[in-house]
Amino acid sequence: MVPGAIESRPPEPDLSALIAGVKFRNPVIAASGTFGYGREYAGLLDIGSLGGICTKGLTLNARTGNTGVRLWETPTGLLNSIGLENPGIHAFIKHELPHLNTLGPVVIVNLSGASVEEYAEGARLLNEASPAIGMIELNISCPNVKAGGMAFGLDPGAAARVVAEVRRAASLPLMVKLSPNAPDLAAVARACRDAGADALSLVNTFKAMAIDIHKKQPVFDRTFAGLSGPCIRPIALRMVWELHRAVEIPIVGMGGIASAEDALEFLMAGASAVQVGSATFSRPGAMTEIIEGIRSYMQKNRFACLQDMNINL
Repeated sequence: MVPGAIESRPPEPDLSALIAGVKFRNPVIAASGTFGYGREYAGLLDIGSLGGICTKGLTLNARTGNTGVRLWETPTGLLNSIGLENPGIHAFIKHELPHLNTLGPVVIVNLSGASVEEYAEGARLLNEASPAIGMIELNISCPNVKAGGMAFGLDPGAAARVVAEVRRAASLPLMVKLSPNAPDLAAVARACRDAGADALSLVNTFKAMAIDIHKKQPVFDRTFAGLSGPCIRPIALRMVWELHRAVEIPIVGMGGIASAEDALEFLMAGASAVQVGSATFSRPGAMTEIIEGIRSYMQKNRFACLQDMNINL
């Protein structure tokens, strides 16, 4: 450096993300099921700094959820069997959505259902609440009651049917949340894209279980539960990488993200944004730390925008 010269500061990077026509101020989104409906974390972090909030899963009618143990810690992970406890879409629109809209981040509503008809009616009601809702995240990992309990997200044909019906019922941007338990995840992803999905989010929790050796029985009343946390991150990252090459629509990655370094891996693998879930239970401020970590990394490495970091081209 020439004596007396002033070292130029790296330019401020653009952290904004564009997904299905919706602009997020940054790529960090609160994951469904871990952030409630926005009220629950008031005072624990600057909620307005987040890119988006994905609501706790909603069904057409209220659900009480599963009985028995609902959360169980496991090394570097968390098992949950909540059972989609929620107040129902009507109550959400009346009591929760107005407050969500005062917080600032993009509102993404996670929609679940037990039948194609329930999904479609739920989507129609949410569409009527537009523009208060920025996007629907369609959870197709729920039991399909009419198909004998098989999850919509495990079969390309079943996934396509529910996506197509929701697409007909709602004009809101549609992001489909995929199950990592699908035998052929790429086939499910392509089926969702062809049926009208604007974006994909993955991964949902992995099917897992725990046994209480003292009671000599499974921990959960329903035997199996969903596994999340850092233990699933390398597998989730691999799935995001693979699907980025299989479909051309935007992908929102998730699965064990707990630091800026974790988030950066997903962004480099092709994700347009990330969702952070289990990490907020132990560190409520994890998402704001991740946002600042991404900003610092981009500035240090002189990346002007998020797309510059995508190495999965």
